[in-house]
Amino acid sequence: MKTNGMVTEALRRANDTKALEFGVGAIEKTGKMFRELFPSSRAVVVADRNTWKAAGERVFRNLESEGIEQKAPFIIEDEHFYAEWSFLERLEAFLATDDAIAVAVGSGVINDLTKLASDHLGRRYIIVGTAASMDGYTAFGASITKDGNKQTFNCRAPYGMVFDPQIAALAPKDLAASGYADLIAKVPAAADWIIADALGEEKIDEFAYTLLHNDLMSALSSPTDVLAGDVEATEKLAYGLIMSGFAMQAIQSSRPASGTEHQFSHCWDMEGLSYPDGTHVSHGFKVGIGTIVSTLELEFLLSKDIENIDTDAVVASWKSWEEMETEIRTLCEGKPGHLARCLEETRAKYIDREQLRERVELLKSCWGEVSAKIRQVLIPSEKVYENLKAVGAPYEPEMICVSRSHLMETFSFIPFMRSRFTNIDLLYRLGYLDEFTQTLFGKGGRWEI
Repeated sequence: MKTNGMVTEALRRANDTKALEFGVGAIEKTGKMFRELFPSSRAVVVADRNTWKAAGERVFRNLESEGIEQKAPFIIEDEHFYAEWSFLERLEAFLATDDAIAVAVGSGVINDLTKLASDHLGRRYIIVGTAASMDGYTAFGASITKDGNKQTFNCRAPYGMVFDPQIAALAPKDLAASGYADLIAKVPAAADWIIADALGEEKIDEFAYTLLHNDLMSALSSPTDVLAGDVEATEKLAYGLIMSGFAMQAIQSSRPASGTEHQFSHCWDMEGLSYPDGTHVSHGFKVGIGTIVSTLELEFLLSKDIENIDTDAVVASWKSWEEMETEIRTLCEGKPGHLARCLEETRAKYIDREQLRERVELLKSCWGEVSAKIRQVLIPSEKVYENLKAVGAPYEPEMICVSRSHLMETFSFIPFMRSRFTNIDLLYRLGYLDEFTQTLFGKGGRWEI
């Protein structure tokens, strides 16, 4: 690939992942990678019944052809399994019976379960990706639902990764659509990082930013081809997702890939958002709707005369911590999980009136430069909408079982859901949030109620 230099540097900077085989035919190199990374170890393939058929058996035979001793595969037969603690315990108990190294064959759920189970046992593992469905393959941490609450548990990224786009192009259409939605989210996330950097909230890491955005627009350029199962388009999408994971791994943070749009997903995760049949809405689909919203928020900010905002008025309306805590407790009444999270996360990022004054003055002084950078990276909200539609991803909240009133209610939680500074924090601090909400849900708004 023309971007092999970036891959080499990504692997050099990665804390955990030391080998990547990417491209058509890569699956046939799994055994060779295993032998190089784990020269005297036994292997065990971990898959579900679908990924076993798609690639697991080929991986098993390839490991066999390399003369690698293997334990009988661990295949999850449950039809509606997901990344939940009980499945983690089952896999971990299986792996704990000996010292075999897991070769996970699958996408998000299989990868996260194997990642955390292996880490708990002090082992490394290899992932053979079967779909361009998310950016977590090469990221540190695993998202697992425990006690009804989806959480990110710190654990090491895979030691090696294999990805064959020819296999991924044959995966169910909704998987690539979810991956596309997860990748287009990196656009408003970049704008959020630009704002956070300008205000001294979180400095941009140039390597991670460049790694993610160097080929991002190319990866997003062909949504209809992704939907059609085109191998080249799938390869571009997968490459973008894998680089996103490497960017997060390089700085041990999800900051490069996650902004306001992910906070909507986190909130809906806590609510157990699912379809009528009980199937959980995918991460990418939730993030895709959040991406439309976040992009609209950024466009709203760009329409405002921020350089001439009345600092005194902004500061005068700012709540003390005691007032804000009261607001949060009222908002989260009857939602203990939301309350605990919102209090902890908001306290971590709270600033007093004097600090707010300094931030507003700084923002006014640099807004011309900041707004120009945002305009340079931002994809217009209508284009985001059309691309999600073209790739087969949800583009209206009702398509993921979020009514307009539910979406409006979600807005009330988002400023408090995470300590990371994003564009919704700016809307909130400047006193624009109610006005923006009205433009969305009021008469003539995109999602008029």
